[in-house]
Amino acid sequence: MSEGAIIARLRETRGAFTLDAAFEAPRRGVTAIFGPSGSGKTTVLRCIAGLHRAAEGYVKIADEVWQDEHRFRPAHQRPIGYVFQEASLFSHLDVRGNLLFGASGASGEALLSFAQAVDLLGLEKFLDRAPHSLSGGERQRVAIGRALLSRPRLLLMDEPLSALDRAAREEILPFLEQLHERVSLPILYVTHDMGEVERLADHIVLMEKGRVIGAGPLAEIQSDPNLPLMGARDAAVSLEGEVVAHDAAYGLATLAVAGGSFTVPARSALVGERRRLRILAGDVSLALSAPADSTIVNILPARILDARANGDQMTVLLGLGADGAGAHLLARVTRRSWNQLSLAPGLALHAQVKGAALERL
Repeated sequence: MSEGAIIARLRETRGAFTLDAAFEAPRRGVTAIFGPSGSGKTTVLRCIAGLHRAAEGYVKIADEVWQDEHRFRPAHQRPIGYVFQEASLFSHLDVRGNLLFGASGASGEALLSFAQAVDLLGLEKFLDRAPHSLSGGERQRVAIGRALLSRPRLLLMDEPLSALDRAAREEILPFLEQLHERVSLPILYVTHDMGEVERLADHIVLMEKGRVIGAGPLAEIQSDPNLPLMGARDAAVSLEGEVVAHDAAYGLATLAVAGGSFTVPARSALVGERRRLRILAGDVSLALSAPADSTIVNILPARILDARANGDQMTVLLGLGADGAGAHLLARVTRRSWNQLSLAPGLALHAQVKGAALERL
């Protein structure tokens, strides 16, 4: 991945906390920096932004080195857009003025025109309003628009939804999904909310106690038996699929993934478009033979690749297809069922998927 990648290697000790984080991320799509509070996520983002200088640091974006042992490019010379937890809009400017402030003095190629940014973020009816008259979600959309209009090469978002209530978060997530789909810009997105990661991210950097413990494509990290996400209570995988059919009469779409296909509820879908499926481990059960006359629509051949005990349950890693070479799924079964059915890695069986959420509708 090194060619054209985002590369960060950061190390310092402050009191009892040691940051020792190194990762590479692609220069396209959304990379989530995920971990619990205090794991060092925001410090990493501030180092990349140039707002904090790690004692030992190397930051490279594509072909530009922003920090190494010889140089440190200050924040105002880094072509970034930064969206903080709080919108921090200029109170003396209306929405239009705040957006235009982002564009003033910006150099480089424009990602979006003013009109396109306003349309993307649904801000047309707010342009003449003062920031104090907006809801939290509306203010954050303005902050995102201001960052985009600054013509960044990299967008940094530091828990942009954490200060919002649930309703406001649900309001703004569709706009972030549109941003992901319509704007060709690498985004580093800090969060401790796995739901946001599953809806938005393509790639994930997993942090714990100041260290990067895993980094890679989202589905790979979700299903890695050596990492904690596979054993989480709400463990899930996020699969990218292509719509191969849509049944308008029943409101169903069929998505092809490596090793199989899923039929899921969808009010609208276009053949050929890409969609994301989220499948919870708790919604997948296992059968040694294909069930007949079942109300479960998605029953797919699979093979057990690995399994880990989690209390009185087993978390099972599956590969789709008779050979197990397809996309990964997780299943959660009791240890009793595991033993009674003589389940074991390498065994071919059928995965019964009781529920699959289609994202990015």
